Amino acid sequence: MLNLKDIFSGTKRLVGLDIGSSSLKLAEIISTSNGHVLNRFLQIPLPKGIIVEGVLTDAKMLSLRIKELFRNSGCKGKGIVTSLSGNSVIVKKVTFAQMDETELRDLIRDEAGKYLPFDNMADVNYDFQILGDNEYNPNQMDVIIVAAKKADVNNYFDAITSAGLGVTIMDVDSFALETMYEANYEFESNEIVVIINIGASITNINVIKGGMSIFTRDFTMGGNSITDGLQEKHKVSFEDAEKIKVEGISGSNQDNAELNSSILELAEPICAEIERSIDYFRSTFGGEYIKHVFLSGGSARIQGLAGNLSQRLNVETELINPLLKVGYNKRNIDAKKLDSIRPIAALAIGLGLRKIGDK
Repeated sequence: MLNLKDIFSGTKRLVGLDIGSSSLKLAEIISTSNGHVLNRFLQIPLPKGIIVEGVLTDAKMLSLRIKELFRNSGCKGKGIVTSLSGNSVIVKKVTFAQMDETELRDLIRDEAGKYLPFDNMADVNYDFQILGDNEYNPNQMDVIIVAAKKADVNNYFDAITSAGLGVTIMDVDSFALETMYEANYEFESNEIVVIINIGASITNINVIKGGMSIFTRDFTMGGNSITDGLQEKHKVSFEDAEKIKVEGISGSNQDNAELNSSILELAEPICAEIERSIDYFRSTFGGEYIKHVFLSGGSARIQGLAGNLSQRLNVETELINPLLKVGYNKRNIDAKKLDSIRPIAALAIGLGLRKIGDK
């Protein structure tokens, strides 16, 4: 039986595999006496329709693309760390009376309907993590529950194993970003930061306090909506629109200024949803002070986006650097490509940093 926690097995070198709706990204991290090193990183495109809002719809095609990715990367590791997001996973914070882990697991299983939108827990893989005592009531504790339908987990599992690989850890996008953050940044015990990963079709929001997630949200809106708008306006291919979105166009500064204004208009629905999510967090958690907002994902590179969000959220906002303390293998990775790798590699690096037995 697959379980989000109990998939852990084996001792082979682990490889991070970020399965997005528009691309696959591989990150192989090795540990050295000088710390973590990104040994290999590779991205290949994924045809539209294989992943829809986090749900796998074509396992055979995904398996073929994963095979191609590993063949092209030269990676020898077979133990895969991948993750779920969007409609395929639910992450919920719940407050319980103080109890041990065994009692809590039994309670969640027996009374799942109170906490999770599933009628039958036999159809669900779930896990939880005790965050600690509730801030307002020491007789209670805060718990994060993660749940996914077995059918969704098994579809990804089967696609990866069909590619000749083994799933060692099934993570969650938001938690993988937390792993990446912890490996690269210093933080105080009560310091709150937000990591926002703008993927092609899903945006992940993870609020972290003292290195631990206290609020997560995914919504099914991402960079593809901006690309589609540019494609329609400029009558270009999807690939060309993707390039325009980040690099601009050949022309005058005025032309590019007008283009950037147009791109930010297309990004408005995403920014508005991010703002609503942060406002909800602030209202729910008593208006906690947010020190910093970090952006990742391909669309995070849009000129002016960080500034726009900083103004809206009234918080300093910048691109995250998943290689701030993680080194890289100069023989396998071109230093000239690091600037383009950093924003898109955050999730894959977070997955590649996972170890068997992590919570």
